[in-house]
Amino acid sequence: MISYRAIVPAEVDRVTAWVVTEPVGWIPADRYLTELAENMYRPEWTWIAEDGDRVVGRALWWGPKDSAHPVALDCLDVDPAVGDRAAVAAELIRAALAGFPRPVQYAIKAAGGWRDDPATSSAVEWRRAAARAAGLTLEVERLQFEWAPTDGSPTAAGALRFAEASDEEFLAVFARIAEGSLDAQTRASLATKGVDATARAEMDFYLGAPGKREWWRIACTHEGEVAGMAIPSATPYSVNVGYLGVVPEFRGRGYVDELLAEITRIHVANGEARVTATTDVGNAPMAAAFLRAGYRNTEIRINLSNDL
Repeated sequence: MISYRAIVPAEVDRVTAWVVTEPVGWIPADRYLTELAENMYRPEWTWIAEDGDRVVGRALWWGPKDSAHPVALDCLDVDPAVGDRAAVAAELIRAALAGFPRPVQYAIKAAGGWRDDPATSSAVEWRRAAARAAGLTLEVERLQFEWAPTDGSPTAAGALRFAEASDEEFLAVFARIAEGSLDAQTRASLATKGVDATARAEMDFYLGAPGKREWWRIACTHEGEVAGMAIPSATPYSVNVGYLGVVPEFRGRGYVDELLAEITRIHVANGEARVTATTDVGNAPMAAAFLRAGYRNTEIRINLSNDL
């Protein structure tokens, strides 16, 4: 009979001995141990499925080093010998979720075109089925991008001027940009929470991110009208294109390229040699803007969550 539990510190080696052989993103031993030392992985967040004294599955949950609870499932795998891997994985997720009071998400990482490769498709689908069965039913597929100086610097036509601004000014622009957004999470939040709560939640997220508040810029036309904003940000792993958007009345004029170029420029001016970014598969205009700016699509992320 298979049982499910979090490990104790003395069992870390049982987790680090695990190797994922399928073509999906996973967490190897060196990264797990490094981030365990930084309190981003923890024994109480590291769950295993056991058949007797044999580990047959693992789920590695991650959170910021100062967080009381995890926010993401980083790695999920089950031994093929158990038979129904999705069923075992679903129970493994459910067991952990019972003790996690905050919403979480699981990002399955795979190469582009994953549906066309049988091995990758199979690896994604059983994990996807497990997550959905365990209650992570809100799904968004996202494109991951990356930029380096060798990809060429994005150019701007100089149609916008950029300036720092107050939190109140940024909050107002967050609300304006939310109207007609193609971002799935923003659209879902608008439908359930309304524009004011959505704007506040998005702003609070970026205020809490590792990026610096001083990087944020409001974008205005040369006539002084607010056209959008650009927020360079960061994760614990790299700087990124945090948030950019154009207000409804100025969309369709190519301003997205100016905003992306400004974010990239700020990171380059700070000496960064790598910038990451993501956008929904359904946000074709943003994906096209990344490609025009020299960003490369490096992977697909199928994000499943139990909250907006």
